[in-house]
Amino acid sequence: MIQETAIGRHHFVRVSVLGHVGRFTSVDAIAYDRGMRVICRTSRGLEVGEILGPAGESEQNDSDGSIVRGVTVEDDLILARLERNRQEAFAACEKELTNRGIHVPLLEVEQLFDGGSLYFYFLGDVPEEVAQLTNRLAETYNAAAGISQFSDLLQTGCGPGCGTEEKAGGCGDACTSCAIAGACKK
Repeated sequence: MIQETAIGRHHFVRVSVLGHVGRFTSVDAIAYDRGMRVICRTSRGLEVGEILGPAGESEQNDSDGSIVRGVTVEDDLILARLERNRQEAFAACEKELTNRGIHVPLLEVEQLFDGGSLYFYFLGDVPEEVAQLTNRLAETYNAAAGISQFSDLLQTGCGPGCGTEEKAGGCGDACTSCAIAGACKK
């Protein structure tokens, strides 16, 4: 259940594969229920988060980011595509490490919702050769995700009155056919 209320504007949200918990502000003053999945704008980019509960008001305007909107059915399709891409990047990285005889355990690969960032997590010290390898893999698999155009729409909108930013353009009266209709400013 989603409620519009000023009291519910701030939430504790868990984001990232490492489970970072932060205080996020709903851009549209919606109070989200515990357990809901949301799209968050963090310092790293757009990520999927899980609402843990209301954060209440704070005297300081401290926030770890903003909640753009709830996850939609369309987002789930994108997430499935990103998950396949993430698994392929994980397998490719393990194969490259094995082929090069590098014995650094790869724990996880994380791809952000915007498809623009891919993070590789290792256990222990990472040699420079591995850093170069993961940079190359990140470029390859970020391009393979193929949703950068969607990410641009989330950042800038698709015409006047639309989008997730105040300065975004928007699609006028055709928001229902917009790829990011759920994020439209109405």
